Amino acid sequence: MKKVGFVSLVGRPNVGKSTLLNNLLGIKIAITSDKAGTTRNVIQGIYNDSESQIVFVDTPGIHKPTHKLGNLLNKKAYQNSQGVDLILFLVDASRGIGKGDLFILERLKKENTPIFLLLNKIDRMNKEQLLKIIMSAKDLYDFKEIIPISALASDNKDELLKCIKNELEEQEEIYDEDELTNVSTRFIMGEIVREKVLHLTKEEIPHAVTCYVEDYEEEENLVRIQVLIVVDRDNLKKILIGKQGSMLKEIGTRARRDMEHFLGKKVYLSTYVKTLKNWRDQEKYFQELGLREEDE
Repeated sequence: MKKVGFVSLVGRPNVGKSTLLNNLLGIKIAITSDKAGTTRNVIQGIYNDSESQIVFVDTPGIHKPTHKLGNLLNKKAYQNSQGVDLILFLVDASRGIGKGDLFILERLKKENTPIFLLLNKIDRMNKEQLLKIIMSAKDLYDFKEIIPISALASDNKDELLKCIKNELEEQEEIYDEDELTNVSTRFIMGEIVREKVLHLTKEEIPHAVTCYVEDYEEEENLVRIQVLIVVDRDNLKKILIGKQGSMLKEIGTRARRDMEHFLGKKVYLSTYVKTLKNWRDQEKYFQELGLREEDE
């Protein structure tokens, strides 16, 4: 019997939830960028060692929504902080605990679930600043633990895992030991391309850009992947293609590198961009292809 349970990662956008998930697992399954809305799907990362199986649930960043997608992402985040064994509430300690963090905390208090406060990005702070924010956090709520971490630099990773295990009960494992995540490899490949789009285009391309794997053929030493990048305006399509295809080529080069690292095989990647100007057009197009985003 192992210590087994579900642990939800919750917080504002850009506080390091996906970075922490990847670090804990030792492999990148969740994409990262500095744009709100980068994490759009609820991704489970399954951690296994000799004494535990921990199912980490990475949720979209909770933010003040300005459109329908933002409302949907917030709803997903709140839903997936319910019914878990433990909540990891991440804040960017280098920026202090702000109004957005306090708003989320008020919602989490209603769950009647143990909460760890993770003060992330401590590599950007000195000890005096860190001590000050720890003392102020103690007055906000009776957190089970307050743990300073650096998701990027792995600071206090072992201590965090130890404290999590202390909160979990011994029971039968939920997943086989070789399972890493609840999403498919095809989905991860599409997300890798979307990450490169977000990194390379900065503010020019809204986070609503979507990437779908239309074809995935795996051979012994080679994987052939075709990815469709969907935008809702023709001018965004021009930006993504770039002068003489330069931007699309760079997106593909960077994505292929990450794909080969993840798959351990040579990858032949082809990408193209299509404009579908509203959600109905997109849904109709993908139904014709037999694709749905959550099935990737």
